[in-house]
Amino acid sequence: MAGLIAGVAVVVAQAPASAAPKAPSGDLQAGIQRQLAAGIQVVPKQSAAGKLAATSTANPWTALLPDPGKVDKYYWSERAKAASASRAQQKLAQNKGLAAANPIVHDEAEPKGTNGANDTPATAELIKGFGTGKKLNNKVRVLGQLDPDALPTPSTVSPATEDDGSIPLSFEFNLGTSRAAYATTASIGDGPHGTAGDGTGDFDFSKVHAHAGQQITAATSGDLDTVAALYDASGVLVAADDDSGPGFSSLLTYTFPDSGDYFLMISGYGLGTVLPADPFDSGSGLGAGKEGPYGITVSLAFPDLDFYAVDLVAGDVLGGSVTGVSPSLIVRDPNGKVVFGSDQDASFIYAPASPLPGGGNAVVSYVAPRDGRYTVQPGGVSGAYDLTLEAYRPGPEALDQGTTQTLYLDFDGARLNTAIFGGPGVRQLSPLQGFLGRWGLTAADEDKVINQVIATVRENILTDAKERGTDPRVGLRILNSRDDPDPFGQPNVHRIVVGGTIAESGIDTIGIAQFIDPGNYATEDTALVLLDVLSDRTGAASLNTYITPASNKIKFIGRALGNVISHEAGHLYGSFHTDPLNATPNLMDAGGAFPGLFGVGPDNIGGTADDFDYDFGDDELTPDEGFIGVEDTLNTTAWALVKGKTK
Repeated sequence: MAGLIAGVAVVVAQAPASAAPKAPSGDLQAGIQRQLAAGIQVVPKQSAAGKLAATSTANPWTALLPDPGKVDKYYWSERAKAASASRAQQKLAQNKGLAAANPIVHDEAEPKGTNGANDTPATAELIKGFGTGKKLNNKVRVLGQLDPDALPTPSTVSPATEDDGSIPLSFEFNLGTSRAAYATTASIGDGPHGTAGDGTGDFDFSKVHAHAGQQITAATSGDLDTVAALYDASGVLVAADDDSGPGFSSLLTYTFPDSGDYFLMISGYGLGTVLPADPFDSGSGLGAGKEGPYGITVSLAFPDLDFYAVDLVAGDVLGGSVTGVSPSLIVRDPNGKVVFGSDQDASFIYAPASPLPGGGNAVVSYVAPRDGRYTVQPGGVSGAYDLTLEAYRPGPEALDQGTTQTLYLDFDGARLNTAIFGGPGVRQLSPLQGFLGRWGLTAADEDKVINQVIATVRENILTDAKERGTDPRVGLRILNSRDDPDPFGQPNVHRIVVGGTIAESGIDTIGIAQFIDPGNYATEDTALVLLDVLSDRTGAASLNTYITPASNKIKFIGRALGNVISHEAGHLYGSFHTDPLNATPNLMDAGGAFPGLFGVGPDNIGGTADDFDYDFGDDELTPDEGFIGVEDTLNTTAWALVKGKTK
């Protein structure tokens, strides 16, 4: 989950490139936040076998977690690989014997052994005959070859000398001047800041002289659990990698957007300690992580970039999966903007009814918000790849024309099998009413809270989709347990249970959805919004933390609950988590950065005039979950709720 997407400039820092690096804070929490922002794990890791046998934690892709920093991403990465491969095999078995159009087979037009013909979105090879319209084929298999400039043979060089723990002290291997690749050995812990020194942490920096368009590949080997990072000359972290290589080694691949000097850093894995607080100060670490020897090979070359163009219409759901040498896939919109990039297969989080492909090295999904020519780019260094692309109309349109999706909000508590979320089985969840007193409310306030919740959910999902989305036929019926008979179990009814606790459910989360379902192909699923953390006496994720005598308490609590409910509904309608640490508020923001998503304004008090209106819209995918790009959560939701034919 912490890999790098090849062939695109992945900015993992929040500061602009011109900003000066922050001074050392000496605060471990700040180090943890830097590590999370870079997509690096901050809890202990065990072996894949040991973790797969361990008790499951809440799925970080589908859960709104109180603290994402407690997630063992290595465990979930291994679980995703196994579960997604199993889903792909099941899909193959289900499709055997079914009448289906054979896919288009598109052989890359760029001759083998050459590059430069399809290396940009503007020169992408158009896949003709692909699409969801009549007389088009919605499946294509692309057979391609990455042929970079002659890959340099690494020369073995002597190890760097200490102290090389910062940008000013970086070791000069002449990479990019007299040398295109090198291999050497090194050690974490042998410098003045390792455990044998002052204990602040040992970092190994080396300089890279890069030209725009060149690609660096840095691979570590050995038993040491390393982390690799890349900084620009101003000290901004532009890329990082943990666990993408074999075993615990790092494999960082990055394409430079601009010419200049960059700085490669290797450190040993630790809890919040793998990155310096100040990359210009070798003693600014927050503690030593793992230490020991490692090997490293670094190369610099102009890569072969392959782009393929597909014509989509608004609402088309594009899925892609790649095998072979390609470790990543990137989707760009007609303007060239990255809208979804992945270097993992997390397709096990799709609903079983979803037709989208999976089972490859990297899997993507994307709902086109408007007509246009989109491009898909497989990543990699050198060799052959096999790319599968499939396009479908949204589920409600394709499967049952004219049907309106129902969203049922259950405030009465429920008995349900929490195993659908990875929980322990059948559990009874307590109702909303049982939590009102924890917010200083009474039973007499319940109707007012529910009214505010319903109004918030309606505005967040239905009103905004109709007024700002590109789907002209949005349909959603919102029912609730106070006013309506329970329709769950009937066709096209989603249920969100609002109540219960972590102890009752057996799931350590605030909220969780059964699936992430781009296109809404499973229209009868469940999500939970648990209320114990939200009603704790204190804590960043408790609403009570932001309630004062100045608060309009009922409005704040109802709106905050409505936002969390809308977040879980957003998963059921196909959206992934967005970045909670940037300046853009989005209803799909991941947990941990509270009071984000609750709408609390700059005064840090909920229910006052400066509160934010959280909505669906454009926002960066959270880097902590292994995806990149700007996600359009508004139109992903809107097209999941399409009613009837649109063309």
